[in-house]
Amino acid sequence: MTSGRRSKSFVARVTSGFFEPELRAWHGAEPLGKVFWGYGVSASAIFVFLHVLAIHEGRLVAQQLLLFGFAGYTIWILVSVWRCATNAHPFWGLLARWLTVAWAGNTALLIFFLQLDLVTRYLEH
Repeated sequence: MTSGRRSKSFVARVTSGFFEPELRAWHGAEPLGKVFWGYGVSASAIFVFLHVLAIHEGRLVAQQLLLFGFAGYTIWILVSVWRCATNAHPFWGLLARWLTVAWAGNTALLIFFLQLDLVTRYLEH
C-alpha cells in the first residue's frame, strides 16, 4: 500500500469480476438489446416461473423471498435499461424508456397485490 490506496480484497475482485456485465449494464455500458431482452425479459420470466412454482407448492416463505428478490432485481433492471437506452438508435432507446415506465408501474402493482395475497394467507394460518 505504498500508493496510499487500498487494494481490493480477493472476494471483492472475484465478485466484481463475476458481476462485471451486470455492473456495466448498471452504468449504461452494455448494448440495449442485451439488457432489455437478456436481463429484462428472460430473467423476469425465470422469476415468474419460480414464483408460480412456489405458489403451486404452497411455499409462502419462498414466495416472500422471491418478491423481495424481484423487487430488488426490478430496480436494477429499470435503471440499467434506462441508462443503456442511449446505446441504441434513438427510436429504440425512446421506446425502451417508455416500456420501462410501463414496466415499473406494472411491477409495482404486481408486487403490491402478491404481497397483499401473502399477508392474507399468513393471517389465515
